[in-house]
Amino acid sequence: METIITSKIVLTPLIPMVTALLIMASKNKPNLRESWSVFGALLTFLSVVYLLPRLLSGGSYQYTLFTLYPGVSIKFHLDGLGILFAGTSSFLWIMAGFYCVGYMRGLSEHAQTRFYFCYAVAVGGAMGAAFSANLFTLYLFYEIVSIFTYPLVAHHQDEEGYFGGRKYIVYLMFASKAFLLPAMVLVYVQCGTLDFAIGNVVPGIFPHNAAPLLVKITYLLCIFGFAKAALIPIHGWLPAAMVAPTPVSALLHAVVVVKVGVFSIARVMLSVFGIDILNKLGLGIFTAYLASFTIIVASMIALTQNNLKMRLAYSTVSQLSYIILGVAMLTPNSITGGIIHITNHAFAKITLFFCAGAIFVATHKKNVSEMGGIGWNMPFTMIAFGLASLSMIGVPPVSGFVTKWFLALGTLDIHNMILLTVILVSSLLNAGYFVPVVYTSFFGKPNPGDNPSPGFLEGSPLIMFMVIPLFFCAVASVLFGIFPDLFLKIINLMVVR
Repeated sequence: METIITSKIVLTPLIPMVTALLIMASKNKPNLRESWSVFGALLTFLSVVYLLPRLLSGGSYQYTLFTLYPGVSIKFHLDGLGILFAGTSSFLWIMAGFYCVGYMRGLSEHAQTRFYFCYAVAVGGAMGAAFSANLFTLYLFYEIVSIFTYPLVAHHQDEEGYFGGRKYIVYLMFASKAFLLPAMVLVYVQCGTLDFAIGNVVPGIFPHNAAPLLVKITYLLCIFGFAKAALIPIHGWLPAAMVAPTPVSALLHAVVVVKVGVFSIARVMLSVFGIDILNKLGLGIFTAYLASFTIIVASMIALTQNNLKMRLAYSTVSQLSYIILGVAMLTPNSITGGIIHITNHAFAKITLFFCAGAIFVATHKKNVSEMGGIGWNMPFTMIAFGLASLSMIGVPPVSGFVTKWFLALGTLDIHNMILLTVILVSSLLNAGYFVPVVYTSFFGKPNPGDNPSPGFLEGSPLIMFMVIPLFFCAVASVLFGIFPDLFLKIINLMVVR
């Protein structure tokens, strides 16, 4: 496999950062400011697409920006896992760019320039994480995401917003400082480098004579240090962050924040520890059971939530652990199912949050119990919600089915009926908290105080700015289930069968 040393791969993380500066410079010109956001997103996505052909032909890219100390550098490398995450995040930033115009203007939100600035920098942080060639570079960009999403979570600047923002930043910064930094030190002490083992997920970077107890401690510090993955019991920041505007919730739950968490865990499991050592020390199956516990418990909590965004928040806690579960089972099928869920979940979950935001802008309703009959007034929104829900449940032929198919094959590969039962039961729980939303919206009775016939609510230009992206994402989640070949080919670049 030929590796090309080129600075071109630095452009992709750089473009969102430059976009953020242009947004700030255009703060007095709203149309130009929002145009920069969409244009920057489009350019970022195209820069990822430009790099794809060489990867598909078996090549790779690498570039070292500078070295701080032997084995510690700011270094970039692009492989199948990285480009899948980068391509998904950058494309959905385009959709979010249009959606934000309708949402932010529709509610006449304050501090819109700060909002778009932080949004762009956060995406830049995600691109940097996707392109990281070592644990040190990954850590730096991971922290950039944490810092610049705090103003987004606390955007409303009220008591609730500050509380949610404070909980968000305390959880994430404490975990990264208390767990992840020591883990990096331990990795360096044992391995002499922080560079990932790129191109082969089997051996990892640990020497054969590494002390098993020290390896286990290092592994646990890594897993819990990446708190953005929202494994129970370090998930509490995620529901608290629902005080943010809905485009931020979409950013948190579908595009950047939680995805950089599960991406980082997948990267560390496969490219730092490797399949051999995880199998040898029983760390893979331990992580699989931890993820399974999160899947079931979070799904049960979601069943109890009446607030739509909170229901979606706990759904995210559950769905993220499918990614970790797949990687933790350590078989080609399961790893494929876990990694492809990065994209499958992103498109479905951003659709669901976009729908929640469109409903709120059009009707100011937040609770499922208030949405009786709203499907007839917002048909495109609720049809999109239904399609995305099918993906979350795993109904064929929607993309979520591809995820659960490969995860189920993974459980059969390791002959583990407990994990197979978790996947099946969790699908029933998914149906339990998504189907009532769709049913209520079309067949539920409107609240007595509602206007009995508010009419078609999706016709205004601002609402259409929201409805078109969400419907497009919903349709994409169906197409990705029918035609998953490109994503499977990308994943096969790093998964040896």
